[in-house]
Amino acid sequence: MENSGIPFQTVDWKNIPRTEHKGETGIAYWQTMQFNGLRVRYVEYSKNYKADHWCKKGHIVYCLEGEVINELQNGTKSILRKGMSYIVSDDLSSHRSVTENGVHLLIIDGDFLK
Repeated sequence: MENSGIPFQTVDWKNIPRTEHKGETGIAYWQTMQFNGLRVRYVEYSKNYKADHWCKKGHIVYCLEGEVINELQNGTKSILRKGMSYIVSDDLSSHRSVTENGVHLLIIDGDFLK
């Protein structure tokens, strides 16, 4: 990955615009910072959220609050709780998120996970 030239900055997520993404059930709210080859998101999944697709993209995910079930297309499931992370590279799994009571996540992805 070439130098993306990100200067030092603090982020007050309250000032980052929030976009809405409907799931199969529930809603995901994203606040996104986009850089060259890098995306950083604060993501909130509503109660009873279930992703509407199987994702093959790589991510580094840190759970800030709540819990989320990570389902793999092969049937494997894991639970991510506050203070836990998962990491996966592009095209190494087909995964989706499901949450009963909602969750807040910090998600980082980009070219370095190819």
